[in-house]
Amino acid sequence: MEKIVFEVGQKIIMKKPHPCGANLWEIQRVGMDFRLKCCECGRSLMLPRKTVEKNFKSFCN
Repeated sequence: MEKIVFEVGQKIIMKKPHPCGANLWEIQRVGMDFRLKCCECGRSLMLPRKTVEKNFKSFCN
């Protein structure tokens, strides 16, 4: 299985949408925990790496 490389500033699409309806997120912090910012409403949240890797769908171009 190939490891996914995440970098600060990348935009990613998650499988499940945020309550505001958007599933596009910007990565603000990478490590054991990720800080993601919703590109629709601007709210940010911290998620464990395992959760992000499990719910990751694709990168946004």
